[in-house]
Amino acid sequence: MFLNHRTPELPTPEQALRGRPVPEFTVPSRHTVLGSPLVGPYPEGLEVADFALGCFWGAERKFWQTEGVWTTLVGYQGGYTENPSYEEACSGLTGHTEAVRVVFDPAVVPYTELLKLFWESHNPTQGFRQGNDVGTQYRSAIYTHSPTQAAAADASREAYQKVLTASGHKEITTEILPAEGRPFWPAEAYHQQYLDKNPGGYCGIGGTGVSCPIGVAPVEG
Repeated sequence: MFLNHRTPELPTPEQALRGRPVPEFTVPSRHTVLGSPLVGPYPEGLEVADFALGCFWGAERKFWQTEGVWTTLVGYQGGYTENPSYEEACSGLTGHTEAVRVVFDPAVVPYTELLKLFWESHNPTQGFRQGNDVGTQYRSAIYTHSPTQAAAADASREAYQKVLTASGHKEITTEILPAEGRPFWPAEAYHQQYLDKNPGGYCGIGGTGVSCPIGVAPVEG
């Protein structure tokens, strides 16, 4: 997307842009690939997972290609600014990271499978960057929607750290925090399913090449 040559720093709540009470744009009603609604409420029995793993264009495609995923949408999460724009998020003054919301059927694809895809699809040791994309908006994050998700995410991070360390990689910098109190603000229409609309578009997603152990935490309870 762009290369920021400043040393990235997260703003404090006082430094962050104020934002606005309502968005400046409309989110499309349906997913261009899956045909499902983008914004909830979602059908009973489905669960929501939020992941940030670098540029959200390629990250979203990874998840919509996964069997059992009902819909995906991209947005901004983990910061302070209400209803931010893309330009505001990229300024580093909102505190948000580029995130993908994944709505999935746990009877088809368990949360641990999504965690495995998350870890293997990017390098979670790079702090405020992902490859050549530099900025706080590219940081790695998992925002959990239940104690079960939180336990599974923590266990998967511990398990993946072991195999990363054995392969000579650094410490994981991924933040794992509750989604509660960290609203997911949907991104502009042109960002939604971007790589479906622009098949030759930029995709900065790339993993470490190290496989993540699966089944590292219970998925029920």
